[in-house]
Amino acid sequence: MENGTYLYLMLFENLGGIKYAFFTLAFIFYCAVIILNVLIIFVIFLERTLHKPMYILMSCLSINSLYGTAGFFPRLLTDLLYDTHKISFEACLIQSFVLYTYASFELTILMLMAFDRFVAISKPLHYNNIITKRFLTFLIVIAWLYPITFLSIGGILTARLTICGNKLLKVYCHNYEIVKLSCASITIVNIYGLIMTITTIFIPLGFILYTYVRIIIICQRNTREFRSKAYQICIPHMMILLNYSIAIFCELTLSRFMNGELPIALTVVLSLDFIVIPPFVNPIVYGLNFPDIRKQIRRVIKASK
Repeated sequence: MENGTYLYLMLFENLGGIKYAFFTLAFIFYCAVIILNVLIIFVIFLERTLHKPMYILMSCLSINSLYGTAGFFPRLLTDLLYDTHKISFEACLIQSFVLYTYASFELTILMLMAFDRFVAISKPLHYNNIITKRFLTFLIVIAWLYPITFLSIGGILTARLTICGNKLLKVYCHNYEIVKLSCASITIVNIYGLIMTITTIFIPLGFILYTYVRIIIICQRNTREFRSKAYQICIPHMMILLNYSIAIFCELTLSRFMNGELPIALTVVLSLDFIVIPPFVNPIVYGLNFPDIRKQIRRVIKASK
C-alpha cells in the first residue's frame, strides 16, 4: 500500500448525537482504568513488604493494562468526536501491534503467575531459592520479548502486502482484518498467523491450565487448612484467567469465523471484551482479595485526605 493511504473503521458510523454520551462513558471508564491500575502499581512500588514475586507480577499486569488501553482508548475517544473514522495505514499497523502485544503479554504474565503459585505450593521450603529476584527478572524479560518477536514478524508480513480495500469492520485496527483487504496471495501470512496464534496464545494457555491442574491435585492430597490457603491465593488468578480466556476466544471467533453474521452492537461488545474488561477487573479482583494490598490502599487513601 502506498504511503498516505487511509483505512476506515466502519463499525460505529452514523452515531449521531449519542456519540457524545459514548464519549463521556468511554472517557470516565478510561480514567477509572488508569486510576485503579496506577494505584496498584503505586502501592506495590512504595511498600517494601509487597516486593515479592506474586505482587511484582500483579504490578506487571497493571502496567500491561495501561499499555494496552493507551493503544486503544485515546484513538477511540478521538474517533467518537468525528463522523469519519479514518486512520493511516502505518498508524493502523502500530495500533494493531500494540493491541496484539498487549493481549499476548497478558497471557505470558498470567503464565508466570501460575508458575509462581505452582512453585509456592509444590515446593514451599525451596520457593525463595527457586524464585529469586534475578530469575524473576529473567522470566519477565522473556515474557515480554517472546510475544514481541513473533508479533513483529507478523506485522512485517502484513506491512508488505498489497492492500486494495480500505474498510475495516472493526472499532480498532485488527491485523487479520487488514490482511483480508489484500488483493495478493495471503497464504504465507495465514500460515504464519496460525503459528503466531499457537505460540502466543495456545502454548501459554496450555501451560497455565496444566499448572493449575497440578496445583489442584497437590491441594487435594493435603490438609483442609492447606487447601483453603492455597485456593484463597489461586482463585483470584483463576477468575482473571477465566475472564480473559473467554474474551480471547470471543475475539478469535469473531475475527476468523464470524463475518458480519452477528448484530453490530453485539459484535462491538464481544470484540472489545479483551481490551476493556481485564484492565478494569484485574485491579479490583486483586485489591479485594489480597489483604496486604487492601491494607496499603487504605493507607494511601487516608494519607491523601
